Parts: sequence; C-alpha cells; structure tokens
Amino acid sequence: MIDSVALFRTFIRVAEAGSFTRVAQEQDSSQPTVSRQIATLEEHLGARLFTRTTRTLTLTDDGRHFYERARLAIEAVREAEDSVGRRRARPSGALRLAVPIVFGRLRVIPHLKDFLARYPDVSIDLVMNDAFSDLVEEGIDLAIRSGDTTDSLLVGKKIGMTRRVVVAAPSYLRGRSLPTHPRDLTAHDCIAFTQVTSAVSWRFQGPEGPLRIEVRGPVRTHNSEGIRESVLSGLGIGHVPIWHFTDEIRSGRLVLLLEAYEPPPVPIQALYPSRRFVPQKTRVMIDFLERQFARDSNLNPDLARGK
Repeated sequence: MIDSVALFRTFIRVAEAGSFTRVAQEQDSSQPTVSRQIATLEEHLGARLFTRTTRTLTLTDDGRHFYERARLAIEAVREAEDSVGRRRARPSGALRLAVPIVFGRLRVIPHLKDFLARYPDVSIDLVMNDAFSDLVEEGIDLAIRSGDTTDSLLVGKKIGMTRRVVVAAPSYLRGRSLPTHPRDLTAHDCIAFTQVTSAVSWRFQGPEGPLRIEVRGPVRTHNSEGIRESVLSGLGIGHVPIWHFTDEIRSGRLVLLLEAYEPPPVPIQALYPSRRFVPQKTRVMIDFLERQFARDSNLNPDLARGK
C-alpha cells in the first residue's frame, strides 16, 4: 500500500518548484528519492504527470488536472487534522520565513529566541533576501514585506507601519549645502536602491502635495545592507525606512534631512499563500511579530507620537 498523502505532497511541491533537486533539499532527501516518489505516483495513477528534459520539468495535461485535485485533497487533510487537534496540538514543524536582509537582522532575529522558547516544536528556516520571493515556487510559508499587497495569489495582513526618512552622515554633508527641498537632491550624491543603472525616483509628501524626484549618485545597490553601509560611510544620502538607522540617528552619527517632506508611512505586511488552511506555525508567527512590532516605536507610528 502506498502513502498517497505523502506522495501527493511531494508531487505538489515538485509541480510548484519545477525541480526534483529543490524539493529534495527541502525534504533533506536526495534527487533520486524524490524522482522515485513521483514515478511511484505515476505508476499508481496510470498517467504521466511530468514531461522531463535535461533542462526542464513541466506538467503534462494530466499533471495540471491532477495538481488542482491533489492540492484540494491535501488542504482537506490538513483542515481535518487541524479541526481534531486544534485544542491539544502545539504548533510544530519547520517554518520557512522570508524577510528583507536588514529588517530581518535588526527587527526579526532579535525576537526569535523568545518565539522559539514559546513554541519549542517549531524550527525556522530563515530566508533573507531583498528580492520579492515567489512564495509558492520557493515553498515559503510566510514573508514579511513593506508596501501594499498586489499579488492576488497572496493573503496580506498588516502587522506594522514604517516611516521612510532621508539621512546622511556628517562626513558627507561637511562642506556641502544642506537640502531644504526634495529638488535640491538633484545636486547631491544619492544612494540608489536598484538593480539597474538608470536614475531612480524618491517620493515625498510636502506642503504642495506629493512629489517625485529623480536622484542619481555614484553608488547603486540592490541590497539593503549595501544602502546601509554606503550611507554610514559618507558616500551619499539615503532614503530609507527609519528602523535602518534608529541608533545612528539618536546618537548623531547620521543626520535627518527634509523632515518637512516625509512621505506617509508604509504598511508592513505578513504575506502567505492564498488558501483556506493556514498552518498553526504560520498563525502564531504572524501574531507574535504583530505583538512585537506594536511595542516598537519604529514600527508603530502611534507609539512614536505618544498615543
């Protein structure tokens, strides 16, 4: 007798990841083992589920049809398990959590010890990346990102807010005129957060309404740590979430600029795949981070204003 549920789960992950090797790594298994599981399922069903070449792995027509049915079946199994064990079962399993690099280092990792002490049966696979991960393809349970949710396949819950500020090191500002209006930035070196070589736009909100200013500079990076270190090193002006530099602003190591033109705060979202069943491990992490962020004045503007 085959374990249909286990085979269904492996098939679903292979279909989403498009790779035997990636799924094997997730399962701490081997590529041949995953391949054999899929072959066993195909033999059981009497249908070919994937078209394999040396470079690609794609679903057949039968595979696409079966994927939708298998996904519904697994969700039904999970819901049944959860409904019976909800009161007595503790959150458990590996939680694959995606966070931006600097945010993860400064605002998530410091809280993980408390989380793991509270939920000892949960382990965390931390994916730190400034790119927007494909949650389904990469098997990510939960992602923390700034901004509004635009992907209809994801569910988003606001768990905090973040201010964006303009900052520079005194070493950069020495001998230069301070910008008093966003358009003055065109005469300054600005650290651009981008993967391309063209200019980028920074947004502001001022007495005359919303503004968008194109900025340029000698340093560009697609990595938030690169932005942070470039600003601290005096290479130019940064337009960043305030939690990047809380201590540095307080100590005077960095100077706040253009405070009258600070844009509205941006929501911090907990994002997870759109489905009826959300694992307990995901639910408790969302609730935990929401509570932690509510106590952080950098992530709760009302707290910062003393409300």
